[in-house]
Amino acid sequence: MNNPRLTLREISLFFFPLLLNVQLMSVSHTIINSALARLDNYVTALAGMSVAMVIHLFIASPSYQNHTVTITMVRGRRSMRSVLIFVVLVASYVAIMLSLIAFSPLGDLVLVQLLGAPPDVAQAAREALYLLVLLPFFTGFRGFCQGMIIQARRTSLVSVATGVRVGGLFGLLLIGQGWFSGAQLGAFALVGCVMIETVVISFLAWRVHLPLDRNEPEKSTGEILRYSFPLAYSSCLQQTIPLLISSIIGRLADGPIALAAFGVIRGFLFLLAGPMRNLQQVYLTLVKSAADYRTLIRFNLVVAAIMGALVLLAAGPLNQLILGHLLGVEAHLRQYLRFALGSCAFFPLLYGASNLLRGWFAGVHQTGQLGRSTIIKSGFLLLVWWPIVRFQPPVSGIGIGIGLLLCAETLEALYLRLQKQRQPEELRQLAPL
Repeated sequence: MNNPRLTLREISLFFFPLLLNVQLMSVSHTIINSALARLDNYVTALAGMSVAMVIHLFIASPSYQNHTVTITMVRGRRSMRSVLIFVVLVASYVAIMLSLIAFSPLGDLVLVQLLGAPPDVAQAAREALYLLVLLPFFTGFRGFCQGMIIQARRTSLVSVATGVRVGGLFGLLLIGQGWFSGAQLGAFALVGCVMIETVVISFLAWRVHLPLDRNEPEKSTGEILRYSFPLAYSSCLQQTIPLLISSIIGRLADGPIALAAFGVIRGFLFLLAGPMRNLQQVYLTLVKSAADYRTLIRFNLVVAAIMGALVLLAAGPLNQLILGHLLGVEAHLRQYLRFALGSCAFFPLLYGASNLLRGWFAGVHQTGQLGRSTIIKSGFLLLVWWPIVRFQPPVSGIGIGIGLLLCAETLEALYLRLQKQRQPEELRQLAPL
């Protein structure tokens, strides 16, 4: 019997709770920074927490695909156990790497020599990492539970759990001031609120009662690990893109202001375009036919157009309201970045298209292509790194930075589309992008 055709309304009801989840997560980090900004040693606290989070986000990035692996692979109790083995293995790796930076001389090499943090900031970052080493196990299991809930099409529950996390965060920041100070207070609040979120999402996943004995074929543990690890290292390599771009524009004539502008634009794009990565989960969960996929493409075009219009408004007529009043960006910096920000109107569409293609390759179990696509992006930036730094093009640093960001995203989308077109016809029938 044919499945009913997917509608834009069904996609919206599935997608927008995931979008809200991204916004709530962003709010929780803003709340922590706001609390640290009110401390006596706020500069060191904020800088230490920022450096600790840069380290954590890079090292922990392999676990960002836990929900994707769960959605794709869990078809019964045996495959569920195998996915949990992957989750534990990745969490253990992340915890060990964070521990080495927090508790061994490797921390001085990474924090001081590589990142160039002043000694007091490096010490504050290490103190935050003392607590952040616990985080991978909670975020790993949270991602697994989110995957189970998304597979059951109950995405609103994901946002409910994150909302409880934000609510608990205020209490943790208040309680934590009796035991911790500086950046370590922020780390305590973050670990604590994620623990709360994990408990809530675990309870909700258990209540969903996703049927695990569906008589569907299950992959072995080895097959699941071979599927999952390319996704993990692809996620890690994705985190090198902003680092490589920053290392390029930071060496240009207007390096300091270019880095500041790049940070502002990246934060803005995270709020608007970041949720487009959830199209990968939408594809894996909802798409059952070529007609469904065409509907999802239309949804991407509509949402990307809205996001792009918001970017143009922020770069143009609403520049002072959004960037000035809401985000607190100084006037000279707003003028410096407005053209580069306007060119980012295409980014949501590119990012959405890439994630639709990533969903297709994940769905046909060719995750190795996703790892290769990210290697190509990183390789492109490494290739242009020396010529740009050496010859200093007569273009603003932020213009170069955003140009590289758009080129890298375009390169990945074109590579994945080309590789998809080379697949057998029977595979390409489901996703005619």
